[in-house]
Parts: sequence; C-alpha cells; structure tokens
Amino acid sequence: MSSGGAAPDRVYFDYAGFAPVDPRVLAVMRPFLEAGIGNPSAPHSLGFEARESLEAARAKVARLVGGSGAGIIFTSGATEANNLAIRGVAARSGARHVITTTVEHVSVLTTCRDLERAGAAITFLPVDAEGRVNPEELRRALRPETALVSVGAACAEIGTLQPLTDIARITRAAGIPLHVDAVGAIGRMPLAADALGLDLVTVSSNDLYGPPGAGALWVRPGLKVVPQILGAGQESGCRAGTENLPALVGLGVAAELMRTEAVHGEPARLAALRDRLVDALLGAVGECRLTGSRSARLPQHVSLVLRGTKADSVLLDLDLCGVAASSGSACAQRAGVPSHVLRAIGCAPQEMEGSLCFTMGRWSTAAEVDALLERLPPIVSRLRSLVVAAPR
Repeated sequence: MSSGGAAPDRVYFDYAGFAPVDPRVLAVMRPFLEAGIGNPSAPHSLGFEARESLEAARAKVARLVGGSGAGIIFTSGATEANNLAIRGVAARSGARHVITTTVEHVSVLTTCRDLERAGAAITFLPVDAEGRVNPEELRRALRPETALVSVGAACAEIGTLQPLTDIARITRAAGIPLHVDAVGAIGRMPLAADALGLDLVTVSSNDLYGPPGAGALWVRPGLKVVPQILGAGQESGCRAGTENLPALVGLGVAAELMRTEAVHGEPARLAALRDRLVDALLGAVGECRLTGSRSARLPQHVSLVLRGTKADSVLLDLDLCGVAASSGSACAQRAGVPSHVLRAIGCAPQEMEGSLCFTMGRWSTAAEVDALLERLPPIVSRLRSLVVAAPR
C-alpha cells in the first residue's frame, strides 16, 4: 500500500478479499489480548468489565447498522451470520418458502440449497444484465407460506447495488422478514436498518478494517431466530460460545471509525478513484467491458471482463509486477467453480475466463490507480499476442 504520490512498488486492489486491519483498531484490541481480561459471563469484577466492553462494542455496531443495540448478535463472521439469519428464521416456520437471488454470496446460496434438499421451497430470482433484481418479480414470487426474503445490499463480485428501498417496501407490506447481507456496502452507501425497514442485517468485521473471524447479525427486536450453535446460551440465547472479546471490541471500534468516515466523505473519495480507473481502463484496454452497473455501484469496486486472455495469467503477471487483485469472490475462487454471478448476468464463456476485480479501500491512492494503469494494459497486450502466436 502506498501513502504518497510517487509510483508505488507494491499496490493492493483486493480489499474485498481481505482488508488490512486499521492500526487504531489494533491499538484498542491490544490490552484485551495482553491483560487477561475476564470472561463476559463471569460473576466477578473482571467479568463485569468484560461485559461492559462487549456491550459498548454492540452499541457501536448497532449505530453503524442504524438499529437498536439489543438486536446485535455477535458471530464468527459474515458466513455464520448469513447461516443464522436464513436457517434461524426458516426454522421458525418449518422452512416453508425462502426467496433469494441468483447473485448472492455463496454462503447464502449454499444455505438455501441445503434447506431445499431438506424439503423447503426456494425461489432464486433472476437478475438483469447489470445484476439487479426486479422488485416486481420479487412481489410476484411471494406466497402465503414465504418465511424470508434474503437479498444482498450489493453483489460482491460485480459491485451492483440492489434496489433495497423498493424491496423493503414490498416485504414490509407483505409482513415478511427481509434479510440483507450488507458486506461491502455498509458504511459505503446509505443503509439504515430501521429507516429502510430491514429485519436482519449481516456485518463482517474485516470488511470494516477490523480483525478477521468476527461479525454480527442485527435482528429487529421482536423477530425471533432459532439458534444454530447450541451451548450455554450466550448472545441472548441466539449464539452459544464464549464471545471473542478482543476481536469484538475491535469490530466495535472499526464500526465507529467506518461510521465517522462515511460522514466525512470517504465513499466519495473512493468513487472518484473508481471512476478514474474505469474510464482509463476502458480506454486503454481493447475488448474490455465493465460488469455490473456503472451508476448503481459500490464506490470502491471495479469489475471487468476481458476477451482474448485468461484472468489467472493476468493476475499472475500483475502479482509479479507488484499488483494484488482478484477475479471476483475469494470464496467462489476457492471452490474452483465458474462464476455463478457472471453466468447470471449473461456473460459469454470466453468473457468469464477473463474476469478481473479491483477493490479499493481506506489506504488506496491516486498513485496506486496510476500504477495499475501503467502495468495492466501491457500485460494484457502481451498475453493476447501469445494466444495469437500459439500454433493451432
């Protein structure tokens, strides 16, 4: 990561895969790692102090979500929070019918498919060529037995924002809980759970420059979820297991910093860097197009598909010259399967092979954008020339 205007030797464009932990977060976490702070469930004074710290973190995360602090259930991350939201609400109703979309995170899709194998009816709503769901199609998909609608605030792979206001209006009118996976979007776009009428919201610590291995699910007070991890009944009986106090304190600090940063214009700064990168790349690299929406898009997110070359080769060459980037969702890449998101928006097979994703963050600079613009076009040109020159 670079902090100055000179061309950096090493640049990072994979914030969606893993965001560096903010040093201010680490500074607050350190005493909780070093001083042997008590268990929040313990009856002594150290336990009381730990509970106070835990509740302070809960309040900070709730302020970022825009809802009551009583609704925050701490988890090990976004994947667990998504599982708890979908399974926890579906189990209340006997898992009758759940609606989601074809471009959700793999943790949402896999959970829904598992429910389907167990006998639930699942509707996977299609999306348009930009990755947006049609609210009217959602309205038509509702049934008397629908237990939950789960729609991400934004698609992690192509950056498109979903029309949450319209979706929430429909689910509220129908009296059906709405779960929103807010990873990537919270703190970067207007998203207030109470004001929008959301019922469950997934938060990831590392997405907020907090420590990995921590997250939260906000649940509207009064909505009951069936716990998926059983034990001593921590987190108001919704998620058993001793809370990871250092990480959760870090999540609280990260959430507070993110909320303050949003007020002071960080999303606009990132959007300016994003637009500069998109405009330059589309002009400098032939047979290259943006995936996802140009306007209704995460401010930190650029995703492209290239023809005539493969993403693996481009990413390897970028890495060798000091640029870290990705080809989409880290979880999907680990699974080694073709992108379900690119299929859903109608990308041709030869385009899916050339999918690139550049995500920026708190320490991204114009100098890093310029470094990528200097290095990427020659790499693509060289790799394409090798394909043309290869014997048939």
